[in-house]
Amino acid sequence: MDQYGTDTEVDEPDKPLLHRGKDDRVQRAPACGSARYSLAFLSCYGFFVVYALRVNLSVAMVDMLNSTHNPSTNHSVSLCPAHASPARPKHNHTASVYDWDSETQGWILGSFFYGYILTQVPGGYLARRFGAKWLMGFGILSTVVFTLLTPAAADLGAGYLIGVRVLEGIGEGITFPAMYAMWAVWAPPMERSRLLTISYTGAQLGTVISLPLSGEICFYLDWTYVFYVFGAVGLVWFVLWAALVSNNPNTHPRISERERLYITTSLKNELSTSAGHIPWGAIVTSGPLWAIVVAHFSYNWTFYTLLTLLPTYMSDILGFSIQQNGVLSALPYIGCAVLAVLGGQLADYLRETCLSTATVRKAFSLVGMVGPAVFLVAAGFTGCNYVLAVTFLTISSSLGGLSASGFNINHLDIAPSYAGILLGITNSFATIPGMVGPVIARALTKHNTLEEWQTVFYISAGINLFGAIFYTLFGRGTVQPWAVPRSYAHGD
Repeated sequence: MDQYGTDTEVDEPDKPLLHRGKDDRVQRAPACGSARYSLAFLSCYGFFVVYALRVNLSVAMVDMLNSTHNPSTNHSVSLCPAHASPARPKHNHTASVYDWDSETQGWILGSFFYGYILTQVPGGYLARRFGAKWLMGFGILSTVVFTLLTPAAADLGAGYLIGVRVLEGIGEGITFPAMYAMWAVWAPPMERSRLLTISYTGAQLGTVISLPLSGEICFYLDWTYVFYVFGAVGLVWFVLWAALVSNNPNTHPRISERERLYITTSLKNELSTSAGHIPWGAIVTSGPLWAIVVAHFSYNWTFYTLLTLLPTYMSDILGFSIQQNGVLSALPYIGCAVLAVLGGQLADYLRETCLSTATVRKAFSLVGMVGPAVFLVAAGFTGCNYVLAVTFLTISSSLGGLSASGFNINHLDIAPSYAGILLGITNSFATIPGMVGPVIARALTKHNTLEEWQTVFYISAGINLFGAIFYTLFGRGTVQPWAVPRSYAHGD
């Protein structure tokens, strides 16, 4: 690893390279009406679509199952007393229902991630070589198309539905690496936390809105409309993205000259000019990268467990109806979205005024991972105290939003030129929990007892704690020597 430079340098000179000399200072361009913030909000809409299409099946699944089938599936009776609910409209029983056992449900819910993992690294590489705009656009468009085909695939059988979900995952797999590659050329260093938390808050908003709305759609119409409605929302996004977005500031037709100079000048010493060269050896042996990998994997274990199985827990354990389920399942992600945005503002303020990037990233990761672990375990011991259970789950996911300004954007700190590729690598590992987590959780909760769900929560919390400790020990906040332009790598 020495030939690429050490990964253990101190983080004292932790300001972006542009702040190291007077000649590199540039006047900040206003945020209001700017192209970079327009990109942030439009990409926020894009990630709203990404997560709405990802999680709507979690709610629809509750309504897709034949509740009069084998009682071992435990969908007709919850562990806790059921809550009063208005009578469902009679006309909404037109959609098919299926006799899938808990194991089949686990495979269906996890199948998305088997496709998702395949396009992570290729997505980052292709975005760097050919530009991120169309890669991101067509990735989400393909997911939209397969979402619209979901009801037909379910009618054909569980295997066909699993296949469609895998294809959806392939399309969505390129989105995060592509967007990281785009932010590498659009986000000034001292605005990264602000811009990226706005952008990726779309994921939380997609969850927040799609979960209750899916419940209402199932209640008043039927579960098939869940996929049709959100598919249409995705088509609208693609039209806007195609018309309004450019790959970089230099090709944007409506950006002001002041903003273009601000962005390009602030990044000129951090972006590698060797477009064809990728230091794969340095990347895969980088200690700070593996710190992100471990943290990302650990955080996602808890995140995906709740994302895919929280509606099931609300239904099978706490006894909430399909209508109540979506609303209550969304509460944790409202707090997560709010804290992610506020945390982004606070993180950049701390970086600008008093703390190094490494200190900020580690502090936000610790709170955003240890906090959720504590409250997740606590939720397992609330029994049928519905208020306390929902409160603890909400606090758990809300605190997780702070990690958006922690390890989650650290790729851009250590290697902005290769951020898309790095995100592809870390997200490949972080996708594994989505593949196996639901399957393991459903295998552990065959009888839907509180003790079984406590085991699921214990596992998630323990993995989260390990990731937080590992990242604190080995994470870094400076651009790594192998990731800067060659002309600066030896003389700075």
